[in-house]
Amino acid sequence: MHTRLMRVALAPILLAGLIPASAQTPKPPAPHHLDMTLAKPESVGFDPQRLERLHALMQQAVDDRHLAGAVTILARHGKVVDYRTYGTRDMASATPMTKDTIFRDYSMTKPVTAVAMMILFEEGKWLPNDPIAKYIPEFSHLKVYAGKNDDGTPKLVDPDHQPTMAELMSHTAGFTYGLFGNTPVDAMVRDAKLFESANLQEFIDKTAKLPLLYQPGKGWTYSISMDIEGYIVEKLSGQSLPDFYRDHIYQPLGMNDAGFFLPKDKWNRFATLYYHDPKTGGLTTESLGGVNFRPYTVQPPMPSGGGGMVSTAEDYYRFAQMLGYNGELDGKRILAPSSVKLMTTNHVPEPLMTMGFGIGSQQIRPGFGYGYNGAVECDPQLANLPDGKGTYLWDGAAGTWFWVDPTNDIVFVGMIQRIGGGEPNVQYLSRSLVYQALTDPSK
Repeated sequence: MHTRLMRVALAPILLAGLIPASAQTPKPPAPHHLDMTLAKPESVGFDPQRLERLHALMQQAVDDRHLAGAVTILARHGKVVDYRTYGTRDMASATPMTKDTIFRDYSMTKPVTAVAMMILFEEGKWLPNDPIAKYIPEFSHLKVYAGKNDDGTPKLVDPDHQPTMAELMSHTAGFTYGLFGNTPVDAMVRDAKLFESANLQEFIDKTAKLPLLYQPGKGWTYSISMDIEGYIVEKLSGQSLPDFYRDHIYQPLGMNDAGFFLPKDKWNRFATLYYHDPKTGGLTTESLGGVNFRPYTVQPPMPSGGGGMVSTAEDYYRFAQMLGYNGELDGKRILAPSSVKLMTTNHVPEPLMTMGFGIGSQQIRPGFGYGYNGAVECDPQLANLPDGKGTYLWDGAAGTWFWVDPTNDIVFVGMIQRIGGGEPNVQYLSRSLVYQALTDPSK
């Protein structure tokens, strides 16, 4: 009896040795696998009828010629539940918008630069409290603008402390863009023609001669900080910025069309850029002043960590979902969860949260701060927003936008091609329309 029981017990083990391993246990999917197959919205708590309000908003904006076209992607728990195209890639030829359309990301490059910086942080290359001058000696003698002398010349004083890497990454170091302000420092930055530099080294050399707008840590100003970070990435990695992005971010994440320029074979997929015309409320291809944007036909000699990228909506979704998955996608770990948390936590000091700082739709206020290279909703309801706590977001000059909501496990990417203001504010209206459709957050 004992022998017979032993044979019965051993039979499955002996049989398993005769069966190929692949037949015994199905290979598990890669951790945090990305599947672009549409899931039913109700499977992750969305009411499909209510989601129609989002579609109606985007379509109406196109019908009213406020937008030429758009691509939107909505996902929850890593499941894509809504992936739509609207309107046209080019209005003159009536070329339809497609999912593989390539957009100008502009300032949505900034969060990608933050990830590049965090990769180097994980390699022990820098620390948040380090002075920037540790990595850019040219910045060792930065001065701070403190008004004018009696003879009208700028009065420059020493900084109370050397601006730090954390201040650089949170726009509190004292740098400015020169594009959005009317201070004497903004004028100096404009006159220096930083973005006409031959390369990043020349950009840094010019910047080193300019004063800071305020004492480090005492203000928040949208600035050239992320372009400075781009130089630091090159210096610490020994690679060009585009090559570092390609090897450490784009290729591992499968961002196949992301880059700093378009090869000739992709040019036909590039969205035509339009400008909001305040006179008509519609769109025009005529630049209405401001920056002359480069044509993206070749790899730029001065790649911009603050605004140089192009990508498809799906490319950027892959990047954003990696953040939503705490630094990993399809088995490729880009960052540790702790690094994602550090990057997506508010770093704006509390006294600055009520001083009216901000840029465009992103206004610093109680509940709405700034992490590393992107805004953070530290208390969404206090900031009058429906998102979950810890939502990390940013946008771009041509209207692109995204957010990653860790509380509700939602990722959203919206791509359009409109420079300038104009209504409707699809970035923030889309937010309210997504969350009103989330009727069962427990799923």
